[in-house]
Amino acid sequence: MWSLCGDASEPILWEKSVPHGQLQSREALDGTIAPKCISPVLQGDKNKCTLTSKCEICLDFVARPANISALKDKHPNSKEDNEILPPDHLNGVKMEMDGHLNKDFHQEVFLGKEMEEFEEDSEPRRNRKKLIEIFTKVDINKDRSVSAKEMQRWIMEKTEEHFQEAVKENKLSFRAVDPDGDGHVTWDEYRVKFLASKGFNEKEVAEKIKNNEELKVDEETQEVLESLKDRWFQADNPPADQLLNEEEFLSFLHPEHSRGMLRYMVKEIVRDLDQDGDGKLTLAEFISLPMGTVENQQAQDIDDDWVRERKKEFEEVIDANHDTIVTMEELEEYMDPMNEYNALNEAKQMIAVADENQNHNLELEEILKYSEYFTGSKLMDYARNVHEEF
Repeated sequence: MWSLCGDASEPILWEKSVPHGQLQSREALDGTIAPKCISPVLQGDKNKCTLTSKCEICLDFVARPANISALKDKHPNSKEDNEILPPDHLNGVKMEMDGHLNKDFHQEVFLGKEMEEFEEDSEPRRNRKKLIEIFTKVDINKDRSVSAKEMQRWIMEKTEEHFQEAVKENKLSFRAVDPDGDGHVTWDEYRVKFLASKGFNEKEVAEKIKNNEELKVDEETQEVLESLKDRWFQADNPPADQLLNEEEFLSFLHPEHSRGMLRYMVKEIVRDLDQDGDGKLTLAEFISLPMGTVENQQAQDIDDDWVRERKKEFEEVIDANHDTIVTMEELEEYMDPMNEYNALNEAKQMIAVADENQNHNLELEEILKYSEYFTGSKLMDYARNVHEEF
């Protein structure tokens, strides 16, 4: 257990590339990662860390890595890392591996594999044309409006695109860890490739593993290896043979492709958030991820928005039976990207955001006006006569 306090004279920095709520961390003497100071929002604020000239009230917590991002921050992502490491972000899944909400989810399930085109092409006229083309594809009955059912069908299609992209990438990833091409990868074979991607000599590691010699790795790397090993054996479908074929390796990298691995991912998230150990999540637990020290009003507003978003998602979407408790089963259903009921609810929510005339459908003028919500890109002059371009 840690009982650490930060010095108020030493500002806590935010990593620009890290999602809100993840602090720059210090490495302790034993190799684990502990934040300088965290302020979770809990009922009664009994665990709130108060900063004066020094931190006087400290929060005890278990220093346990929620995922492998700490190691990935230490070693910048290379192509090889991306080939063999499970990604932190899963396209088309509503929650990240570390329990944060997926901020790009709406755009991912609306644009599918066309997301990068909107990110790379900032020319408003071309983006406008692409958005009109998408609208005509979603509007399958050609009545110049998009219903919830049409949007649901589209969301399922775009989610399937992400699935197929993951399958395609997995073929390359599997080839990287299965050089002999026998169609199976052992944990030791994967471990060799993983350590080689972190700068270890591949031949030396392979020889030590073959001879059952001790591998000297830092504690942080060892923790990640143990986490990956647990995940590896979870992906090994029965009858367990400690070998992964290409399909099982896909589940290892992308748990959304397997019901069993999706359930494992949910258990990991619940374990990270569940403070009383009852295997369920209350609202207080769900909104109490570490958020750092608020140093100015702008940071306070960001924290408030973050809590508000999680509270809304918990109460209106995840807690399906509205009993103020989220079970693993509810979270599993919420995170299942191929759940048609979820896709219909998402379609209704997306339409409601832009449905200015309140007819429960989406017109082209509305989707152009709210383009930033659907694509992440603002369009100029959205109110122009769209019928000329339709």
